[in-house]
Amino acid sequence: MQNRNRSLGLALCTFFIGAALLKSCKEGQKEQGEKPKIAVDERATVDSTPELLTDAPKDMDAPEGMVWIPGAIFRQGAVPQDKMAMDHEKPGIEVAVDGFFMDATEVTNNEFDAFVKATGYVTVAERAIDWEELKKQVPAGTPKPHDSILQPGALTFKKAKSALPNLYDFSQWWKWTIGADWKHPNGPGSSIKGKGDHPVVQVAYEDALAYCEWAGRRLPTEAEWELAARAGTYGTVFFWGDAISELPIKANSWEGQFPVENSMADGYEFRAPVKSYEPNALGLYDMAGNVWEWTTDWYNTNYYKEQAGGNTVAHNPQGAKAPYTPNNPYAREKVIKGGSFLCSDSYCASYRVSARMGSSTDSALEHTGFRTVATVAMLKE
Repeated sequence: MQNRNRSLGLALCTFFIGAALLKSCKEGQKEQGEKPKIAVDERATVDSTPELLTDAPKDMDAPEGMVWIPGAIFRQGAVPQDKMAMDHEKPGIEVAVDGFFMDATEVTNNEFDAFVKATGYVTVAERAIDWEELKKQVPAGTPKPHDSILQPGALTFKKAKSALPNLYDFSQWWKWTIGADWKHPNGPGSSIKGKGDHPVVQVAYEDALAYCEWAGRRLPTEAEWELAARAGTYGTVFFWGDAISELPIKANSWEGQFPVENSMADGYEFRAPVKSYEPNALGLYDMAGNVWEWTTDWYNTNYYKEQAGGNTVAHNPQGAKAPYTPNNPYAREKVIKGGSFLCSDSYCASYRVSARMGSSTDSALEHTGFRTVATVAMLKE
């Protein structure tokens, strides 16, 4: 574990900083014996309705800090009126998802700190880099970088001094920073002191999994995440509806000219404390903006197209069977959802519910965190 290599997404960003390697975004209680009513997205047309867990068991309270997400049948993915939707969100696919519990907020620095103190866990960004392992995931013949570069660290954001003509070259605002980790999210001179209620960032996928194992939870699937974000509001671009004018009061995103100046119309330039904005209808905070959130699904740009067609609804889908990123054949990425404080309508607008992006499993970035879920079965174990 201590020498787990960085994957291509991080390695090449570290040494070559290429845009292709940081690719573009992306009812009450039922009477005894009464069959629960299944919420169905009016856009969904299916031949068969699977049996779904909709209501939480009457004898089970929500774990502290979590809320119940009712099961439903809905259409996952882009909605017709979303002019900013990308191809990898299309076409929408019909899914059925059983109910589950989800963290009301993103996992915070205080919560992650408790995990680290209890276990002694060392995150990916804090571990030594093993070049012999690393070079297995880069093109043959890639020269070994100087030892001064092969040091523990993570990716951090940097503003541009002037307007950028090409917003597809992400190397213009990302840099490899030695010493950046969850305790120092912006590099050695930064700190999380006094920011215990901020979402933890600079956590790679396996870091999130390790926290989940300790907490007796797991990460959500993309379908679970989207069901939770919609909170019963189907067919809209954002969790609150279609009005982008409400964005500054609903989410922490980039307001102004990206990546030059953030007007902070939403109150924050970078990460915000959890619960800084009103929750969605289910009581979930920051399901749009603030920080991206890990899911368990492999990122595959063809997934929606491959699942489209037919009238059989997918029950608790687990996503693509294998990862696929066209401009990076070495990539093994997981889907991240929700967008972040860096999301701007000028290049990705990923505070939209259907927005998705792929992130290398062992990459750590200052705008990526996570929240956990727990099923009824898990809590009964």
